[in-house]
Amino acid sequence: MALRHVPRTRALTFAAAAAGVAVLATAVPPAALADPGAGHGDGWEGHFTPGAPGVGDAYFPLEGNGGYDVRHYDLDLTYDPGSDQLDGIVTINARATQNLSSFDLDLSGMDVERVRVGRYRADFRRRGQELTITPRRGLRAGRDFKVTIVYGGVPQTIVASPIVGGSPYGFLHTPDGAFVAAEPDGASTWFPCNDHPSDKATYDYTITVPKGLRAVANGVLTEQYTGEETFGGRRSDTAASIFRWREKRPMATYLTTIDIGRWDVRTGTTPLGTPNYVAVDPTIVKAQPDVVGYFYDTTAEATDLWTRTWGPYPFGTTGAIVDDARFSGKPLGFSLETQGKPVYSAVRDTLTIAHELAHQWFGDSVTPARWKDIWLNEGFATWSHLYWNQLHGGPSVQEAVRLVYGSRPYPDPPGNPYWSVVIADPGSERMFNQRVYTGGAMVLQFLRERIGDETFFRLLRTWAADHRYGNVTTEQFTALAERISGQDLAGFFQTWIYSPGKPPLPAALP
Repeated sequence: MALRHVPRTRALTFAAAAAGVAVLATAVPPAALADPGAGHGDGWEGHFTPGAPGVGDAYFPLEGNGGYDVRHYDLDLTYDPGSDQLDGIVTINARATQNLSSFDLDLSGMDVERVRVGRYRADFRRRGQELTITPRRGLRAGRDFKVTIVYGGVPQTIVASPIVGGSPYGFLHTPDGAFVAAEPDGASTWFPCNDHPSDKATYDYTITVPKGLRAVANGVLTEQYTGEETFGGRRSDTAASIFRWREKRPMATYLTTIDIGRWDVRTGTTPLGTPNYVAVDPTIVKAQPDVVGYFYDTTAEATDLWTRTWGPYPFGTTGAIVDDARFSGKPLGFSLETQGKPVYSAVRDTLTIAHELAHQWFGDSVTPARWKDIWLNEGFATWSHLYWNQLHGGPSVQEAVRLVYGSRPYPDPPGNPYWSVVIADPGSERMFNQRVYTGGAMVLQFLRERIGDETFFRLLRTWAADHRYGNVTTEQFTALAERISGQDLAGFFQTWIYSPGKPPLPAALP
């Protein structure tokens, strides 16, 4: 996230869609009709147990779920901005990691009409954010299974959460569509999922919207139908448009997005060859005619800089989704590193763009296994944008972190914690505290000065390569730093990331 600026699906709601879109209705493929692989007889319950209703994350005890690993989400969604109604059929491919008698998905609000596991209808119940599913037969450990959920409703924006300083987030309804920025726990407000970053999966989206609107999502646009193109071998004017997107690289749920509205789109490739997709709200373009080119060019430059610095770009596309996003008439104050194409709630400066694109390596490809390790996202992206600033004529990173150090008094002023935040475990309500961002960047810079430039850049490139598309912990990073540098860094990390307080400033390099 950027530094904040001070019951049967109604998928064919649109009248004429029945003729031209009915062929798109998600059908359970033959492979999904197979028995999920666990027969049972009398007393089977003794061999199968419920999956846990959470993964055990101290910050979000009920986020995520135990007993299975999601491999793929197929989201068939219809959204009508006129009513704010979202209807969907979500099909999840997963693998049981224990003998399951039941399992949970995360889903806040929305109405569930029916659930199938394999070819059988499954019982389900709702309690808070937990959707508990009991299949007809137990699911054996190590076996793949498919669950299909038909649901609908009006996704509710998360407001007044102390986690993000009270800023609205999640699914935000806009006059012409939607703006979705789900970090940290907003994905489950609009689709059933295993809503924790430790369970990454690939995604397919089929998004139906009123004709004249476009839907932009993660990954690559594989097919579209707007009444002007041939879709599925057919061409027919309808009241609906359909867009299919595919993200074939593993993605955490908080990085998912669907952004719906009217867009000015520019596509191409960066000089190093990465596909670049930029979509901007026309109301912004009207006020700033050069804004599409600004985002396109800055995105290309930052993507290629980080490719040269941190290693190959990890995803199939880079880009930007830029909306005039507001809540209760007030502009939103943030941007988010949604995978492949960050979302911006307004026009942002080049530092913010560089920050969100650095996240494609640090946070999106290499993702924390626990929310307490959020500094592995934000500290790394902040160091990167300070480095960007240095390369574009600003102060050096060395100077920048010392300016931050000197501007932060100790002890902390009342109500404004900084040095009291422990970087490696800030607490759920301080996950996005500036100590995690600029303090994390400070740690990396002081580490750079201790181990030297060549070793530092080799460390971060190795980190990005060794854990590509995976999940990580702070302990893994500190161990790699010691291995790459050949130094005992236990004292350094204990002082700077595991302890509160304002440590003495290290001597500056000559």
